[in-house]
Amino acid sequence: MRLKHRTVTVEQPPGDHREGPVHAPGDLLGCPFSDGSPAISTNHWSSASRRSLLAAGLAATIGAGVAAPAQASPGDKGSRRGSKPAKWDHHLKSTPDELHWGGFPIGWEPGLTMRSGQTVRVDTLSHQGFTNPDIHPRDYFGAFGVEPDEILPDGLAFWETLPERQAAGRRYGGHVLTGPIYVEGAEPGDTIVVDILDIDTRVPYGFNNTAPTGGVMATFYPGWREGDEGLDIPAEIPPDLPAGVWPDVRTHLYRTGMHRGEEVVFFSDDIFIPTQKFMGIIAVASPTGEFIGNTEGEPPPATGVQNSTPPGKFGGNMDVRDLCVGTKLYLPVFQPGAQIFVGDPHSCQGDGEVSGTAVEHSLSGTFRITLIKNVATELPWAETDDHWIMMGIHWDLDRAMRIAVEKTVDFLVTTQDLTVPKAYSFASIAVNYHNAEVVDRTQVVTGYIPKNVFKRRR
Repeated sequence: MRLKHRTVTVEQPPGDHREGPVHAPGDLLGCPFSDGSPAISTNHWSSASRRSLLAAGLAATIGAGVAAPAQASPGDKGSRRGSKPAKWDHHLKSTPDELHWGGFPIGWEPGLTMRSGQTVRVDTLSHQGFTNPDIHPRDYFGAFGVEPDEILPDGLAFWETLPERQAAGRRYGGHVLTGPIYVEGAEPGDTIVVDILDIDTRVPYGFNNTAPTGGVMATFYPGWREGDEGLDIPAEIPPDLPAGVWPDVRTHLYRTGMHRGEEVVFFSDDIFIPTQKFMGIIAVASPTGEFIGNTEGEPPPATGVQNSTPPGKFGGNMDVRDLCVGTKLYLPVFQPGAQIFVGDPHSCQGDGEVSGTAVEHSLSGTFRITLIKNVATELPWAETDDHWIMMGIHWDLDRAMRIAVEKTVDFLVTTQDLTVPKAYSFASIAVNYHNAEVVDRTQVVTGYIPKNVFKRRR
């Protein structure tokens, strides 16, 4: 296995230097809304007062018609295991050369390079069972009754490379990430739109972890106080179990499959939980020299590579459960080519991810990547058919909430012609705020703005 590491310069193709966004065919600047309402002028928003970078990005994408619901390529949406996936232009497999261990390096050789508006199928690998060099995956999965032919070959190949990665200092965190994907013409100051078209399970099982002081019960959790007690979960793992595996106590394997036409997690004999598959991590390469750590003001890592655990303005480990099929994610661009990474796949998670993990489950996803030129976005945001989703990201949950509300007000003032007082009032009576994840040191609050209350959206 070769560890690829070289700086790559992506030249913007001829003819792509014009003003305004670059969109997939049919997404033309100035198109009206689907109901015939006039488009929003990007010139108006770029010159208006009190407009944040996020608000400028919202106005431009809505005016450009990008806000239409995500549509899969011809074929089934792949909402259940075994269904026919949507077509794609590229397929990025999770082979060792295309996998990175726990970080977002800048300028590494592309896993692939694609044009704006094209689609890509990305295979991802869960970290569960493949990132402990001291226990072979066959032994790890075998402790839970997983047969050898149910273990992903690319996971075994990745595990074989762990010693080399450790020796080379190429391990930064716990996640396994596929990428980077370079987008032709993407430059700092642009915005990337990720349409999530398909997500499929690659194996019929996933894992969740519980510990007496794990997740929000951890001593490093921001809300921990001296004297706080953990949960009534045994702390000392029996020595006869391989590498600390303790089935149904510290580590839980859940099978997935079809029940009455729906893919579910078989939590127990009489509890079936519908899957909602999503990638916990979708990220672009972070700004040079800017790092998000476990606490505010933490110095940059010695590796100079952004760790994958805390999310930030580059996206990353946001763990927003509604980044599933049919959702669009908007990310700012900080590096040439954007350099997109995908990983931390989940088949099921509640808001908060309070135990510290979801159902960690190797998945494949199909995405349409669209480049919006000359529109800067301050923070990640998303939309579904029914909602615009604002995100607040901060070490402190209260500050994350405040930021999410600020971005909600920005959106309403910028795109719906509300005054700040009216926008704040709307946020209080019509917007639902969720703790998307609270366990990755840096926490994420999501605000769901309903679309159906706006007359022109009905």
